[in-house]
Amino acid sequence: MNAVFSVLAVLCLLLSAAYYWLCQWLLQGWWRLSEEVPPADYLPGVSVSIVIPARNEAAHIRACVQSALAQEYPSGLLEVIVVDDHSEDNTAAIVASMANKHVRLLSLRHFMADYTVTISYKKKAIETAIAHAGGTLIVCTDADCILPPRWLRYIAWWYEQKGAQCILGPVIAMGANGFLQRFQALDMAGLVLCTGALVGHGQALLANGANLAYAKTAFEQVGGFQGIDHLASGDDLMLVHKMAARFPDGLVFAKHPDAIIRTPVQPDWAAFWQQRIRWATKTTRYQRPGLTLALAGIFLYSLMMPLLLAGGALVGSRQAVTVALVCAGVKALSDYRLLKQACQYTGQQGLLRYFVLSELMHIAYVISIGVLGNVAKRYKWKGRQVQ
Repeated sequence: MNAVFSVLAVLCLLLSAAYYWLCQWLLQGWWRLSEEVPPADYLPGVSVSIVIPARNEAAHIRACVQSALAQEYPSGLLEVIVVDDHSEDNTAAIVASMANKHVRLLSLRHFMADYTVTISYKKKAIETAIAHAGGTLIVCTDADCILPPRWLRYIAWWYEQKGAQCILGPVIAMGANGFLQRFQALDMAGLVLCTGALVGHGQALLANGANLAYAKTAFEQVGGFQGIDHLASGDDLMLVHKMAARFPDGLVFAKHPDAIIRTPVQPDWAAFWQQRIRWATKTTRYQRPGLTLALAGIFLYSLMMPLLLAGGALVGSRQAVTVALVCAGVKALSDYRLLKQACQYTGQQGLLRYFVLSELMHIAYVISIGVLGNVAKRYKWKGRQVQ
């Protein structure tokens, strides 16, 4: 190998070792978490407000609200607040038809006069709901989710019996029928494990707003979304970073099947890319440098393997090709060990049949999203163009 390929090969091998160590470290964090369960005689006593921001969700909102009302929870302590975010379909009409003493509909357009021009509509929707919430515990989910019947009971138990100020919960995919959908399902299962594993190590760095709860007073004490309200996304992860700084011992991960929320995967490639670009746009705004460094390392690792492989093949360097394949093998082994554990927890072991194809796609996915999310920073979401 010439000098350039030698440097690339050494760097790729070092990143490979770091990636293997990272995955092993994550598994250890996951194993630290216990699957505690409330005793059979546990009776919740905390009032809860389930907050559901909704925009153009006519196809899903009824099932979501119905699953919220079907919770095994004292009805006098439960309210569901749906905030319609300028929907262009009949989302609001569906919720209005379901409104009763437990279900409330708020229209964000009635409150936007109090705000300056913004791109953070979802944060404004959540803020509006919290301002009108009667619950001590705020529990957020998305309008396309299905909530398991014991979910709220489990969340409340962590708050009442364990003193948690912020509870992070698992979200997995449903309706994974094609390759793209199965890839998303595997990716989401991996994210569930990573989220819990980081909490297991005392590092609440990831979160999913479709399953996130916190004390109303905790939200107020960290200033809500102040300081991050100029960003279109980040209502979950970046808020959790603020919570972790204020309550270092008050964050938990709800590691139990009763706490798993299900959400549909994106139906096509266009919607998938728009979603993932949206997720990636906030990576340069993280206040946790360790997370940014880890994501940058994974991007560089994913980029170097195909460069080394293609470059080595082009110039006839067998050593460069060999190193690239070894590094790809290390990544695949690391990912498989992590995803196997994740799928066992979520009950999605059948997804592992698609691991090889998903692994090949994952490298291209990391490179593409890393570039588009941090360079282009343009995406369309829920009918809105965001930059």
